[in-house]
Amino acid sequence: MRARIILYIFTIFLSLNLPAQENAQVIPANVTVNKGIRPNQKAEPLTGTVNGYKGIWFTLGQEKPEYGDKYSGGFATYTCKHIPLAVYSKDADKTFFVYGGTTEANQRYLLCMAGCFDHRTGKLRKPVIVHDKGCYGVSDPHDNPCINIDKDGYLWVFVSGRGNTRKGIRFRSAKPYDISEWIYVNESIMAYPQVIYDKQKGFFLFDTRYDGVRRTFFQTSEDGVNWSGYYPIASIMEPGEKYSGHYQFSNYDGKKLAVCFNRHINGDCDTRTNIYYLQSSDWGKTWTTADGHTKVNLPITREEGPALVHNYHNEGKNCYIKDINFDKYGNPIIYYVTSDNCLPGPNGGKRLHHIIRWNGERWIINTFAISTHSYDSGSLWIDGDEWTIIAPTEPGPQRWGTGGEMAMWKSQDGGRTWVKEKNLTFDSPRNHGYARRPLNANNGFYAFWADGNPEKMSKSCLYFCDKQGHVFKMPYDMNEEWEYPERVFTKEPYGN
Repeated sequence: MRARIILYIFTIFLSLNLPAQENAQVIPANVTVNKGIRPNQKAEPLTGTVNGYKGIWFTLGQEKPEYGDKYSGGFATYTCKHIPLAVYSKDADKTFFVYGGTTEANQRYLLCMAGCFDHRTGKLRKPVIVHDKGCYGVSDPHDNPCINIDKDGYLWVFVSGRGNTRKGIRFRSAKPYDISEWIYVNESIMAYPQVIYDKQKGFFLFDTRYDGVRRTFFQTSEDGVNWSGYYPIASIMEPGEKYSGHYQFSNYDGKKLAVCFNRHINGDCDTRTNIYYLQSSDWGKTWTTADGHTKVNLPITREEGPALVHNYHNEGKNCYIKDINFDKYGNPIIYYVTSDNCLPGPNGGKRLHHIIRWNGERWIINTFAISTHSYDSGSLWIDGDEWTIIAPTEPGPQRWGTGGEMAMWKSQDGGRTWVKEKNLTFDSPRNHGYARRPLNANNGFYAFWADGNPEKMSKSCLYFCDKQGHVFKMPYDMNEEWEYPERVFTKEPYGN
């Protein structure tokens, strides 16, 4: 009862860009603008370009005797909750992307990198360091960046923090449509950043704070510099008035914001379960369920309620959300994986890949694949009646580790039935994981991901594919400023 009383006492209605919601606990932004040397800096930061696309390798460090760590491997495009990792600009005809990179000498030294693919030439630019996390002793890709682009062509990179002590940092490109130089903007508490941009309204940011448990919020800014406070989305209470904790996933179709999230029982993310959904058509002023009419006051504090889409807690299942998108009518679709628990190996049960879609009247679940790991993560593309999921659903060389071989799945009937169109990778030396969907994806750079050995430290290469499923390896070593990628996983000449 005490925690609940504190929650409501701490409810403050500030004079911000948005009207306060009922029961909303608005936390001041507390943005700092000091770029000085930080106390925990251990070395002079690296800057400039890197001679090739080298991904970060990571292990969580929770080793299990028989089947290894809960998750580990090549995590350049981790996590699913960093959104988006790439954005296509029609004006520049380039796809700009970010990832967690590393140095040639140290696979555990995290660099927040920016890359660029030129669709006119078919070449990749040497990647550029946006921010050196390794100089602070950080090797954790939970601190990976995300990216978006504003109406003037400036690129914005939001580098994630972890916990509330390691703040997130915002950067802006010095020139429009150019990754060569980055300007520090400011920093604040900001884990798992999900940055949305509207040409008229500015920035909308979904992020997470570690306030004892993982609590989800949103913030707004017209210019990317001055930010509102933190508006809470979910703070579900457990019996005994303890907080649960949540992971959220968001998208924007130009008319409405959409966010879905799960629930961590007793604050333990290894017990993540359930699916919740909310949407807003007025830039976060009010929120409703998928029907667009049932209003929901924030924050959500109870497990049951109108925002609950499916209760996997009652079924004893874990739920790992991977992506959220919209069908051609603007209805939400959520892609996720269920398992028996968080354990790697066969003791985790079947890892079932599902979508749950709103058909205008109710939510419908369709299952399309079984894989070997709860963190076999991919993304969902919608192109009219054709729906595509690219994910590592096939067993890889490290069978029970994170990721596997990438496959392309298609549905031509609104998600009701799915067919595996092709295996994108095969006979790989290392598992592939975390296939990511660029914002406004161009057919020539449709998805990108990284590989890595989840059983032991290894090199990690980056890949992308076009809409047809042709896979290209980004150059691991580069001598020129711009170089062609290498087509891989095929015996066919390019063009077929």
